Amino acid sequence: MVVQSLFGVRHKAPLFYHTSSSSAHGDECSRKAVSMVFSKYMPLKENESTMVERRFRYPIPFSVSCKAASTNGTSAETSIASAKKDVLKALSQIIDPDFGTDIVSCGFVKDIELDEISGEVSFRLELTTPACPIKDMFEQQANDVVAALPWVQKVSVTMSAQPAKPVFMEEMPTGLKAVSNIIAVSSCKGGVGKSTVAVNLAYTLAGMGARVGIFDADVYGPSLPTMVSPENRQLQMVPETKSIIPTEYLGVKLVSFGFAGQGRAIMRGPMVSGVINQLLTTTEWGELDYLLIDMPPGTGDIQLTLCQVVPLTAAVIVTTPQKLAFIDVAKGVRMFSKLKVPCVAVVENMCHFDADGKRYYPFGKGSGSQVVQQFGIPYLFELPIRPALSASGDCGNPEVVNKPQGDIAKIFSDIGVCVVQQCAKLRQQVSTAVAYDKTNQAIRVKVPGSDEEFFLHPATVRRNDRSAQSVDEWTGEQKLQYTDVPEDIEPESIRPMGNYAVSITWPDGFSQVAPYDQLQGIERLVDIPNPALQKNDVANGTSTNQIQVKPSTDKSRTAAGAILEHASALKEMK
Repeated sequence: MVVQSLFGVRHKAPLFYHTSSSSAHGDECSRKAVSMVFSKYMPLKENESTMVERRFRYPIPFSVSCKAASTNGTSAETSIASAKKDVLKALSQIIDPDFGTDIVSCGFVKDIELDEISGEVSFRLELTTPACPIKDMFEQQANDVVAALPWVQKVSVTMSAQPAKPVFMEEMPTGLKAVSNIIAVSSCKGGVGKSTVAVNLAYTLAGMGARVGIFDADVYGPSLPTMVSPENRQLQMVPETKSIIPTEYLGVKLVSFGFAGQGRAIMRGPMVSGVINQLLTTTEWGELDYLLIDMPPGTGDIQLTLCQVVPLTAAVIVTTPQKLAFIDVAKGVRMFSKLKVPCVAVVENMCHFDADGKRYYPFGKGSGSQVVQQFGIPYLFELPIRPALSASGDCGNPEVVNKPQGDIAKIFSDIGVCVVQQCAKLRQQVSTAVAYDKTNQAIRVKVPGSDEEFFLHPATVRRNDRSAQSVDEWTGEQKLQYTDVPEDIEPESIRPMGNYAVSITWPDGFSQVAPYDQLQGIERLVDIPNPALQKNDVANGTSTNQIQVKPSTDKSRTAAGAILEHASALKEMK
């Protein structure tokens, strides 16, 4: 078979091909080439020579030739790769409002598949959480921007979420290794409605599509058995592994000392801390997107144990309008601040009620806004006094389940959206806070909550280790000498440790814990190009003057001398 054609399928001009039976349907390569491109539009006839003229209904960005077929479709593969780039370029127009970057850079776009014959494009958007409040908007925008490509006839978008996985995998107990976010709901004062907020927030997140669990950490006065009504009100233990199986109610996993058959505990503090540790860490939680911990009142051993046993993603603070509530809540916020647990929202409960066309504030007002202003917590939500909210807690069926379209459910929906967005941003910030830039051979640092980005020399970071292996704990004498660390040392791995530090593994096997506070105080490299500045300079036709401060190769120089030399260079620059 001899094929004579103008393979310009990008054009709408008439396209001719000629088939001859003289070769007894000869070259199979040519047959495949023709079939691949024209099978849908120009069915081949295997009889006498035929001349056919057709016009394409739309241009398709795929070029195929006999030569391409004979070389295993290399040209076609190149065209498909080019088409995929077009799809990615179109999708890069969609910006994630939480991360401030496009969904392609965020890594959301997966499994792109193209059908060059039908013009169909399919792909998957893998979001950070199934409870993403803007997933429908992402789906619609993705359909629109890809369908706008001139050669696309059909778009198929599948929405999914990343598997549940904590940022700090190595630090998590076995039962919590598949839990993505652990959120503390705290007030540090009893009677403010903390358990009510925790339970309704949990079922709100579940209603948004997330997998959720609740851990009732109040051993002295567990509230969960009253506020929910599971059929199985007894925790079960697996004899072989000694692990605890949580009970469930409406799809939410539940663990409370009240479900252990012991009622309320009468025991001393150290024993309570041990019980809480066991309940939390030996429970088989399975895959969860959010685990809410209903914290007990106070800032003592139990609270510190909870904050130190597992790395908390964030905290939601519950208060009431009274000044007395603010005093105790302020203590809790300070505790979370010292433990590097970010507080993402304040919920002011029982703030007001409406009657006779007026709004009344029986307990005064201002406590919630005072917490927000004094501690810089970004969001404040007000819960009104509603008899139904209290009654639903007493009857064992949360208000957001009873009336999913009610006013209270709408407020909790706003709180849920806030928690989802803030947790996603925090995970992104923590996971990318410290990384090694192989191109510049420097450690890049951008501390969560800060807009400043800077670079550190790996050898300088290694020399600033303050552990017992590097510094004598009794005398303060420096055990790690300057010359012990080679100038060209590179970290093998860097991983987050909670919200306060990273663990850096070096080639000699040493694992260094480097708190963010310490990294911010180490001498910095000032000769690293700033991509943003370079881009602006090119656009403006200017160049950025840089001072090169390279690590010295003088092995006799001390670490203090290096810092002084760097400081002198900075002074000269000014």
